[in-house]
Amino acid sequence: MALPTPRPWDQAADGLLTQADLPAGWHLATRFPGERADDASDEMDRVLGYDDQAPGGGDGASEQNETAEGRWRYIEHEATATRVMIRLQRQLYATPEEVRITGVIYLPWRPGDPITSHLLRELPTAKIEAAINKRLFAMKRVTTVTGDQVVLPSGRKISDRELLKPLGNPKQVPDFYELVALQHGKLSGQGDDNPSATMAQVNGVALSTAQGWVAKARSRGLLPPGRRGRAG
Repeated sequence: MALPTPRPWDQAADGLLTQADLPAGWHLATRFPGERADDASDEMDRVLGYDDQAPGGGDGASEQNETAEGRWRYIEHEATATRVMIRLQRQLYATPEEVRITGVIYLPWRPGDPITSHLLRELPTAKIEAAINKRLFAMKRVTTVTGDQVVLPSGRKISDRELLKPLGNPKQVPDFYELVALQHGKLSGQGDDNPSATMAQVNGVALSTAQGWVAKARSRGLLPPGRRGRAG
């Protein structure tokens, strides 16, 4: 069956942000910010004075030069009709590559309504970032599932229920960091808010040790990027 033709006026057409990336209660509007039929992200940056491609002072070097141009996307909160525009930007030199929210425009349903700090804290920016990166991230480990077993790169087979057992010594266990990634992913998939802390308890190690395992798994491309400044 032929795939549907992408609609150029649909802000989800490029796959940067999809409805599945948003928490319950949030809706990805069909058209671009401002009910536009075209992507006006570059124009919005110019109006806001937020041109990340503009040369900087001094030697012109900037962390912004390590990013791809930002794209504004328009979402709505269904219960309150709050309109929010978020600026998504690919971090090209991150390992692995990731997407971050680098700008937010918050518009209450009724123009002139006040915006409180409580309302701003409720914006699910961290959840949206995490969902995007989880979807875009391509796992580099080579694992296959046969029935209820996971086949690791070494050929070792383990069952899904074994993923929540102690992992052992990283110097003695083959595929150790693949197992770290699988255990972390299992806990995250169960809704654990701090899987690294749970891993420390399961494995009988200090929290810093479990966090070090997770950091190594991330550096090897076995886990998607973590949220900066956030436990887990």
